[in-house]
Parts: sequence; C-alpha cells; structure tokens
Amino acid sequence: MKVLLTGGAGFIGSHVTEELLKHKFQVVTIDNFVTGFQGNIPGKVKFYQMDLGDKRVELVFKQEKPDYVIHLAAQASVMASMTNPYLDFFTNTVGTVKLLDLSKKYNVKKFLFASTAAVYGEPLYLPVDEDHLIHTQSFYALSKYSAENYIKQYSTLNGLDSCILRFSNVYGPRQNENGEAGVISIFINRLLANETVDIYDGSQTRDFIYVKDVAVACRLSLEKEVKGVLNISSCIETEISELYDQIAGIMEINAQPSYEPKRVGEIEKSILDNQKARRELSWDLHHSLLKGLEDTVQYYTEKYLTSTI
Repeated sequence: MKVLLTGGAGFIGSHVTEELLKHKFQVVTIDNFVTGFQGNIPGKVKFYQMDLGDKRVELVFKQEKPDYVIHLAAQASVMASMTNPYLDFFTNTVGTVKLLDLSKKYNVKKFLFASTAAVYGEPLYLPVDEDHLIHTQSFYALSKYSAENYIKQYSTLNGLDSCILRFSNVYGPRQNENGEAGVISIFINRLLANETVDIYDGSQTRDFIYVKDVAVACRLSLEKEVKGVLNISSCIETEISELYDQIAGIMEINAQPSYEPKRVGEIEKSILDNQKARRELSWDLHHSLLKGLEDTVQYYTEKYLTSTI
C-alpha cells in the first residue's frame, strides 16, 4: 500500500517513514525543507520538494495515486504563530483543506492528521481525555483545531475515512529546537556546548513521548479500522526541573540551570490519557522516559562531536 506523507523530511516524519518502510509500505513524501532536511529521507523514498501551496501538489496525487495520506507538515512553533498568525493559518489550516480536497478527488482510503495536546489548553482535570473541553490558547492550537474540524466535516459529508492523533510532547533524535517539545533538544545541546540552561520556573509538568512510539501509533492507525480522535502520549507527568536533572545526570554534567520567572500564558500542567489509543490500536509504549532520553543524548552527543572534529 502506498502512503503519501507530508513533512517526511522533518523530525517526526522521518521516523514515521522508517516505521512504514519496515512494515513494507511504499512511501512518497512531500517537504519544503523549511524545518526538514534532505538527509532525513531514506534513499528508497520517492521525494517531492514543494510547499503545500504549490499547484504541483495535485500532480503528485495524480501520478502517485496514494492509498493513504499522513499529514505531518505544519508550522509547529507556538511563539511563531503568535507573531505571524496568517502564516500559521495558511500552513496548518489551508494546507490541510487542500489535501482533503485532493484526497477526496483521488480516492484516498484514509486521511491521518497530526494534531496537538495544545488544543485542550489549561486542563480542567488530569489526565486529559479526548472528551475534554477544547480551549485553544494560541493561534497554533487554533489552526490545528480548525484543521481538525475540516477533517471531521469531510468525513461526514464526503465519506473520507480519517483519524486525528493529538500528540503530547514528542522528543527524540533529529528534533530541532523549534516547537513545543523542543525543550529536551535545547537542554542537551546547551549542556554539550557548555552553555547555561534557562528554565522558566520549572514546576510545569509535561507528558513526553518518544518519537519511535509515535511512529508506531501512526502506522497502526493506518492498519486498524480506527476513526476519530486519539491521544498519543505517555500519560506520565514530568516536571521540567526534574527533566533537566535527568538529562544532566545521563550526561554526567554537574551544572546548575538559571531559573527565570514563569512565562505569561504558559500551560501549567499537561498529561494526556492514552487509554483509547492503547485499546483501539492495540498500541503500547516501548520506550521509558529514561531510555528515550539516553538514546536522544547519545544522538546529539555523536552529532556534536562530529561537528567539532
């Protein structure tokens, strides 16, 4: 079966591509290299360098005739969305609607969309399940939720099977420092460079999930007859200050961070309930936070040493 994957040169997309290839899917990817890199794309993957706004995207659908679409391409920085909401809307919402139109036109069997825990806003209860009230607190979250609603409407009106995965804070090798979960790559890279790490309060909690577990969830969402919204998370609460201590411990670095005041508008606690995904996808986590951090530290350490030779 052939999968058209947008954002395949990016952090999450490259890992999803590897997971699909491992399970004998044929993968075609689109990426504009704004945040992705050519080196992230396996040689056996057919690649189109273009933006989702490019008119040639339809030619990709026409030529490749994908069975599935996995839409990972996005403007993923909350801060960038607040300074340029139009670009955020155009990339995340308009781009999704265009792909939905083409998926309908070219008879795609299923449309898989990467959404975010940010749509829930400040939680009313923990862990946050899929029925929690939606309360977007950034243009990024709003653009993602708007895209979700277009997908649901397409499913209702046009019979396009779809699945929406709301990711918690994804981390792992190849992550850049942009986006909500970039804190791990920031901590590691600053410690490697012997720079002071800034922590804003540090009492906030997040739900960190290793990227390879996310990739498996994406693959299972295609294979299983699952529709609707699923949280993809570890369902484990970790304080940012505790996260720093774990990373510094793995790296055997005794350096004190610089604690700064909490940033305005930052969500205090975030933990997603993953029971629905576990049940409906027969999915489970294979990486603890400690194991995932060890693998991530090793990746960035090797990359840093290579760059300094």
